[in-house]
Amino acid sequence: MAGDGDESSVLPEKIRSKRIFINYLDSFVARYVGKYFSNAVVGSSLEDQHEDEEQNEEEATSAKSVQVVKGKYQVVGTLKNPEEKKPDFAFEVFTYDTHDQLFEYLQECDIIIYNITEASEQIDEASWAVSALHSDLENFESPKIFILLSTIMTWAQTKPVDPEDPEAAFTEDDYRKRKSHTNFKDHLSLEKLVVKNGKTKKKKFTTYVVASGVVYGMDESVFHFFFKEAWLGLNPTIPCFGDGKNVIPTIHVNDLASVLQNITEHKPKTYYILALDDSKHTLKEIVKAISKLGPGKILHVPKEDGLLNNELTQSDFDHLLVNLTMEAFFIKENFNIHWVAESGIVENIQTLFKEFKQSRGLMPLKIAIFGPPAVGKTSVAEKLAKHYKLHHIKIKDVINEAIADLELRSTLPDSEEVEEAEEEDDEGEVDGDPQELLDQVRENMGQSSGRLDDMYIVRFIKKKLLSMPCQNQGFILDGFPKTYLQTKDLFGAEEEEEEEGGMNKLPQYDKAITPEHVFALDVSDEFLKQRILNLPESVVIGTHYTQERFLRHLAQYREQNTEDETLLNYFDEIEIHPTHIDVSHDNDAKNMPVVQQIIQMVGKAKNYGPTAEEQKELQRKEADERLVRETAERVEQERREAEETAEKLARWEEWNKRLEEVKKQEQEFLEAHSIPLRNYLMQHVMPTLTQGLIECCKVRPDDPVDFLVRTFHPLCPIINQKNKSI
Repeated sequence: MAGDGDESSVLPEKIRSKRIFINYLDSFVARYVGKYFSNAVVGSSLEDQHEDEEQNEEEATSAKSVQVVKGKYQVVGTLKNPEEKKPDFAFEVFTYDTHDQLFEYLQECDIIIYNITEASEQIDEASWAVSALHSDLENFESPKIFILLSTIMTWAQTKPVDPEDPEAAFTEDDYRKRKSHTNFKDHLSLEKLVVKNGKTKKKKFTTYVVASGVVYGMDESVFHFFFKEAWLGLNPTIPCFGDGKNVIPTIHVNDLASVLQNITEHKPKTYYILALDDSKHTLKEIVKAISKLGPGKILHVPKEDGLLNNELTQSDFDHLLVNLTMEAFFIKENFNIHWVAESGIVENIQTLFKEFKQSRGLMPLKIAIFGPPAVGKTSVAEKLAKHYKLHHIKIKDVINEAIADLELRSTLPDSEEVEEAEEEDDEGEVDGDPQELLDQVRENMGQSSGRLDDMYIVRFIKKKLLSMPCQNQGFILDGFPKTYLQTKDLFGAEEEEEEEGGMNKLPQYDKAITPEHVFALDVSDEFLKQRILNLPESVVIGTHYTQERFLRHLAQYREQNTEDETLLNYFDEIEIHPTHIDVSHDNDAKNMPVVQQIIQMVGKAKNYGPTAEEQKELQRKEADERLVRETAERVEQERREAEETAEKLARWEEWNKRLEEVKKQEQEFLEAHSIPLRNYLMQHVMPTLTQGLIECCKVRPDDPVDFLVRTFHPLCPIINQKNKSI
């Protein structure tokens, strides 16, 4: 790579960053493919091929060193949900109203990836995009690569390569023979179009079709239904649709991203590439492996049940029932892939469990509530368990469950017992002979008046805490342990050999079952006694809240927690410091202030929200409450309107009454004030006017009004006299 000549230095050789377009960056596959590319260095898949050359260059002392400045991929794209915020790994997100706007964006990209495995509605857009780019290839400033990420469902109805051997594997060489599933014919048509458009001018515009196996990994997609069922552990078995003998080609999402990177950098001559891992697992094998996240058992159900499940789409269902044996020879012989799960789901299931939990934030929440009797531990634990969807661990329930399990296992045939033991060997929970242990437990309880020794209680509770439901969702310990020794026996681990300077080393403890949040409810004895005295007699009878038993238990608790070694001291020793909560000021019988305080300290839940059934129930309750509320509001509105109408009528009647009274008073007032005027008129005006009218009738002048004025107006004689003198 060093240049020739006598120059003392060589300019850096720069590999520029590449702009890569991916549609629907908020979908499962595109999200993780985009993350992968955003962290990948351009040309990194080619590095292993040049390792020997680079090593030789480094060892050659006479050669001049060349600084290589490596660029990264710049991920841009679109979103399925425009309201979603831009993903952290994306450099830019496009929004457009017309194809012309989108085409301008695509022209700026070096690599265009259209993923139609999860969004069949993108087929038309992908078809337009590859055709538009092909039509404009003469104007490209630099070569472009178009990759269609399709699915192996376009092979679903392909006839066997060898009729005599139906299990013979398909390879890339057979892609011209492929026949698609009925629901994926449009995918097949687009694949053919993409291959065709890449054959014109390969140096300027190269196209590839990547037929991906069913993608798994991280927060899961098609297989998410099974992972969620197993994690929740609500059912004793995980459903497997049909007989489960169909072979499903698969690939981890990060391995798929690695295949895509290799295509962009190796630029192979073949147009059609299969992206698959080495596995040939059946649906039954896959579901069985996933079930180990929960109950560890599967149940075969009719295929039609999958269609009735709201969490499975038609596309998911089709992928789960595909039956194809395929080999991806090309990528294994020509590409440099750093496999995450080359051997498939079953062999890498534990790694997939960790990915699944981390990606979806499904971390177990482990809480312990301690305190004296009658302080409210159980009521607080019940509310917290309901709020966080945790398992409420109570001594009595655990013992009864363990004894019932031993009784059941002791009645099983030896073959079934061996099978169950093999299923549990991963956790190391095999108890040996169940009948022998059951006899020991019964004998111990018989000798101790129904009580069980600590060794058995610790054994049963530890097994309960190590069970997959508790390990998945978490738990709340209530009422046990009670002493330092019980706490150490339950949570402590075998001490390792102390190394030099190990005096300050923390005690060893089992992190899988040790609570991460420890709460101590503190209260005075007088407060507790007063609380017990206020309880109804119906609640107290038959419980440990009777006066004699309560005082004995309280004294025992105080005695156990006044020594130097208390159960709270143990948590301090392992640096999980308990939080003390004073409940003496809490007069709420349901302890809701304490519950709210703990919820505020612990934070949000780290599990799934309401299940589909719970969601429906919540919606039903909300609908019922809304109907009741609307009915009550409507009744209240009608009542208010009736009151307002009645009030308006009353005010109208009152106003009319007052108006009549005002008119009457006004009339009386006018009549009273008109009397002097009427008297004056009767005395001075009416006689003269009467005489004038009589004279007017006698004379019959031409202008009666002028006649009356001149004859009878008091000023008229004076006016006439003045006129004569003039």
